[in-house]
Amino acid sequence: MHPNTPQRVFAMAACAALFAGVAAAQMKVAVVDLRQAVLQTAEIKKASAELEAKYKPRQTEMEKLRKDLDEIQQKLQAGADKLPQQAINDLQLQGQRKQRDFQRLGQDLQEEVEAERQEVLSRTSQRMVDASGTIFFKPVMDLTKDAVAEYDRAYPVQ
Repeated sequence: MHPNTPQRVFAMAACAALFAGVAAAQMKVAVVDLRQAVLQTAEIKKASAELEAKYKPRQTEMEKLRKDLDEIQQKLQAGADKLPQQAINDLQLQGQRKQRDFQRLGQDLQEEVEAERQEVLSRTSQRMVDASGTIFFKPVMDLTKDAVAEYDRAYPVQ
C-alpha cells in the first residue's frame, strides 16, 4: 500500500463532494404532492359527488332504521313497568331485527363505497406523477396545482 493512499482517498472524496455540491446547486427540483393532486382533480370531485348521490337513498334508509331503533328503545324504557311481558318481548325482537338490518346495511354500504372509491383513486393515481420521495423542497417549487390543471385538461370530466 502506498504511504499516501489514505490521504489520496480523502482528497478524492473531498473533490467528489465538492463537485457534487456544485452539481446539486445547479439542479432544480419541482415537487408534486400526489395525494393532494389526485384529490383536487375534477375527476375525483365528480366521482365523489356521484358516489354521494348514488348512496344517498341507502344512507336515508339507515337514518330511518336508526330512528326506529331509538323509538323502540324509548318505548321499552317508558313502558318497562306498564307494558305486558309479551309486548316487551315483541319490542325487543323488533329492535334486534332492526339492529341486525342496520348493521348489515351499514357494512354493505361501507364496503361498496370503499371499493368504488379505491377504484377511482387508483385509476386517477396511475395517471399522476409521484414525487413523494422528496426530502426537502421550497414551496415555490410545488407544482401540485399545475399538475392538477394539466391532468384536468388531459382527462376532462364528461
